[in-house]
Amino acid sequence: MNSIPWLSQVQAHLLRRKFWRLFGITLAFLFGLHALVALPGNTQQPVTLSLMMNSTEVPAWRDVLIPAFEEAHPNIRINLIEGPNQTNLQEDLYTSAFLLGDSPYDLIMMDVIWTPKFAAAGWLLPLDDRVNAAQLNQDFLEQDVQGGRYEDRLYRIPFRSDVGMLYYRTDLLEQVGAQPPETFTELVEISQQIQQNTDVNWGYVWQGRQYEGLSAMFVEILQGFGGFWVNPETNEVGLDRPEALEAVNFLRSTIQQGISPSGVTTYAEEETRRFFQSGQAAFLRNWPYVWPLANEDSPVAGRIGIRPMVAQPDSTSGACLGGWGFGIAVNSAHPDEAWTAIEYFTSEEAQRRFILETGYVPSRRSLFTDPEITARYAHYPQLLEVVESAVLRPPIPQYAQASDILQRYLNGALTGRFTPERALQSAANETRRLLNVGGDA
Repeated sequence: MNSIPWLSQVQAHLLRRKFWRLFGITLAFLFGLHALVALPGNTQQPVTLSLMMNSTEVPAWRDVLIPAFEEAHPNIRINLIEGPNQTNLQEDLYTSAFLLGDSPYDLIMMDVIWTPKFAAAGWLLPLDDRVNAAQLNQDFLEQDVQGGRYEDRLYRIPFRSDVGMLYYRTDLLEQVGAQPPETFTELVEISQQIQQNTDVNWGYVWQGRQYEGLSAMFVEILQGFGGFWVNPETNEVGLDRPEALEAVNFLRSTIQQGISPSGVTTYAEEETRRFFQSGQAAFLRNWPYVWPLANEDSPVAGRIGIRPMVAQPDSTSGACLGGWGFGIAVNSAHPDEAWTAIEYFTSEEAQRRFILETGYVPSRRSLFTDPEITARYAHYPQLLEVVESAVLRPPIPQYAQASDILQRYLNGALTGRFTPERALQSAANETRRLLNVGGDA
């Protein structure tokens, strides 16, 4: 049977349309499949790490460090949370978050005195497997590294250091022909000479208020008299030993002899800084942050020296270690990325940027003599001498409670509410009960 010509043409046309339609569908499927395969790589979101920071340091992190880090690591973002300025309030926020069982923070920026508490509670990841121990000890200040350990495990990498130091007026010492004091006796004698022979009314100001700064200050005086607060290895308490009594009596004597103002028992860091910076005292115990402030638009600018706290001739001087470092929250969903951030922020280059921006103290030895830093802060090589004499406050999990006990009784002894003997005996006994190491000795 002969086909109808026009029907054959229609069938051929329909076949061609069907072919091209199927071809188009196949191409669309293949393109779609390729897009699906490529989708995870093209749309993967960066990992976000949360970090709480002291409010005073937020600008340096927000404007300098974090942008540089995120440029170098585009797959990681930092969610910067502005915390309170007061250290104890930051600790309370961390503690509350961990106790609730789901801390929102990945990176934990820690004061050195928090490490034992946080590590003992199981809130931090050990970092030993992530570091080269020899390199860590070579690059960073010894006591800063030690401050990151608890029971022989590492939980904190130092970011910036801090130490108590003794400031003195170089011009006043020149006027009375004296060298910087080395002992407590010399500190008293030179203070009296300056008071008698210049128009400066006060010799020595320090932090006597009932707060953490009192404990930090007292650690240095106690060290200088050869005493100790708590031995972390044995939990032995030394507050009722003769050396501790000598330390308290020295502080009381500076008030009784008029070397320190009576109001010193209500002073914290800022009150003492303003006192010294306005030219009212010859000596000041305080932290490194005072240096740039006192040397800019100040009556004492350019006439300041620094050294570690003085000591008895047969004892070693000590500078109380402060400072901050990084840990990783045990419940962080991104521990590897958190470690990447820690490596970056504690690197030499990142620390250099931070120090140049803020004037804080580095934790890397090399930066104390870095030409770019010393061009701006000429006292840093001298500051290294102070930092290397640093002493730790007792690295025990119960540190906060032990410090509260010391502050209460020590301030009571300085203000005359207790005799020094009664104050120290009571402080020692309460501390022993806290640590479960015996009765009322």
